[in-house]
Amino acid sequence: MSSTDVRSQTSKDVPAPGVVDMSLEVIVIGVSDVDRAKEFYGGLGWRLDADVTRGADLRLVQFTPPGSGCSVQFGVNLTSTPPGSAEGTYLIVSDIEAVRDGLVARGVEVSEVFHEGTPGARFHDPGRVPGPSPDGSSYGSFASFTDPDGNGWLIQEVTTRLPGRIDPGVTTYASASDLAEAMRRASAAHGEHEKRIGAADPNWPDWYAEYMVAERAGNELPT
Repeated sequence: MSSTDVRSQTSKDVPAPGVVDMSLEVIVIGVSDVDRAKEFYGGLGWRLDADVTRGADLRLVQFTPPGSGCSVQFGVNLTSTPPGSAEGTYLIVSDIEAVRDGLVARGVEVSEVFHEGTPGARFHDPGRVPGPSPDGSSYGSFASFTDPDGNGWLIQEVTTRLPGRIDPGVTTYASASDLAEAMRRASAAHGEHEKRIGAADPNWPDWYAEYMVAERAGNELPT
């Protein structure tokens, strides 16, 4: 995985009794032309992990989006799912405008950024309102695009996770730049913390770690 993990010092990383970790790592989509699909997903800037052929009856192609722990596979005799039937497969990003601009620069036809005027409008055109979420809320801004077969991808901007959505013992960042931004926010907050206590805090690494894990998990931030 290409993400960066920050682990809480208080976490023992031991699953609850009878619980085994399960990681969603691959989704399979149907395509009608494997080479055309390979060219499209490669053109997105996604990493090509595999292109394996076993005789005339099996071909498996795998791509992974930047910073993702989950990959997409397509090929020959991988699925009975009709080409183009995948809908609303989420791509979570921290800056939707930057991601959209990057895709457009690569020649991808991407919708304008929109938000929901009615519940569920992210999945269909009626009810979509142009522009990002008016209050800039996390989870509220979207864009969409399709591959040549019509398999649909939904881009959603998530800047702060809702409480309980992240394991507080393991905090994952999609890239080094995301981690750097989190450290900058922690640094600024720590500066305010030192002003409040009126002294330099020698345990700033612990404070940074607590702040970054709490922020990512959607928990109350330290002060």
